[in-house]
Amino acid sequence: MKTVKELLTEISSLLLYIKKEYPISYKHLDEHPITIPNVENPNISTEELEKYLAILKDLIAKKEA
Repeated sequence: MKTVKELLTEISSLLLYIKKEYPISYKHLDEHPITIPNVENPNISTEELEKYLAILKDLIAKKEA
């Protein structure tokens, strides 16, 4: 199982890739600073991050198919 840091790194990389290659799709992801938690230690599980990563990978796969 990947660590939170590894998952966040991969998610960030995929988001940058989507922003560059598929800007219209990126606009629909709702990746705005306002959605970032403003608490010091938000409770985000690795399972939630893995699900989000899978969604991003699926989006890319559908666009590249």
